[in-house]
Amino acid sequence: MINGIINVYKEKGYTSHDVVAKLRGILKQKKIGHTGTLDPDAEGVLPVCLGKGTKLCSMLTDKRKTYEAVLHLGITTDTQDKSGRILKETLVSCTDEEVRTCMESFLGEQMQIPPMYSALKVQGKKLYELAREGIEIERKPRPVTFYDIQLQEISLPYVTFSVTCSKGTYIRTLCHDIGEKLGCGGCMDKLLRTQVDRFHLSDSLKLSEIEALAKEERILERIVTVEEMFSHLPAYETEPRLDKLLENGNPVPDRKQQRFQMVRMYTSTHVFVGIYAYQEETRQYKPERIFCTPEDFRYNKEKL
Repeated sequence: MINGIINVYKEKGYTSHDVVAKLRGILKQKKIGHTGTLDPDAEGVLPVCLGKGTKLCSMLTDKRKTYEAVLHLGITTDTQDKSGRILKETLVSCTDEEVRTCMESFLGEQMQIPPMYSALKVQGKKLYELAREGIEIERKPRPVTFYDIQLQEISLPYVTFSVTCSKGTYIRTLCHDIGEKLGCGGCMDKLLRTQVDRFHLSDSLKLSEIEALAKEERILERIVTVEEMFSHLPAYETEPRLDKLLENGNPVPDRKQQRFQMVRMYTSTHVFVGIYAYQEETRQYKPERIFCTPEDFRYNKEKL
């Protein structure tokens, strides 16, 4: 089984679920999960977790993401992007400077109402399923953060920009809201995700490229291991007598008096166990996320 993260370039027309399904066939393993959906019409970076890496799915979903988007002013649709049914068309009379000022006003913390055409669930049913039945329900605004918005080109009615935002942000809703604030309406014309945490567009692989590498038995060259994902944290190696505590998933005392907030925890034989957080009240390192399995511990003992 392959364990780690692979940076997939999700192509237009695929759902994130499609990508996972195809990878299961290509890599011949079932334990695979993605790190946050991209709409079928969107393209770009989709980190996919493999094997033990699936424990990272929720952690990567929480990371900042960067997109390049094209906003089409003057058109309002039911899906907030160009794939939807046009509800209203309006003449665009705003100036470039008004567009710039409006977009800059969205920087920082905002309250965003999720679109009806989304995978959010209400009483066990996805919003887009209700929307397809012609049902619209009230959605509560949710806090999101826009860390950076950079205008790249204004060629009205089109506006091209990049945006870095928090988890749970809908870029098509941002496009819709910009259009509403300008008084002419707007929808998202194109979307390209260029970065999720450490994963960049330039390093992403299309499914066809992944399939070719798998056939050549070179796929491991492009896998980011779970351990690498936490390379920014200090490594902490225990004493031999504490290995049993790690094996049983227990906290371990801080004998080194180093007291890092978070560490990559290793056994005395340098087996990577997981991520541990320091607890001041007990002066121990407590497990936050364990990646080492009982089989890994047994295999290491057999090697010794």
